[in-house]
Amino acid sequence: MPIVDFRVDDIVSLRKRHPCGGFEWRVSRVGADIGLVCTTCSRRVLLARPVAEKRLKDFVSRAEPSAPPDPAS
Repeated sequence: MPIVDFRVDDIVSLRKRHPCGGFEWRVSRVGADIGLVCTTCSRRVLLARPVAEKRLKDFVSRAEPSAPPDPAS
């Protein structure tokens, strides 16, 4: 199974509703763990990457990919 390309500031929809009633989350951290912030109540959670990939339903909006560092500088 391919690794999902999460980017900071992506808005994602998860399969289960948050207790506040929201489905959408903003990605705040990317790495071995994925940091998410609920767009409804601002609750912050940290999910292991395999758990986040399994719970991902869809990308609502995508952030711009970060540019690679300029080798000339």
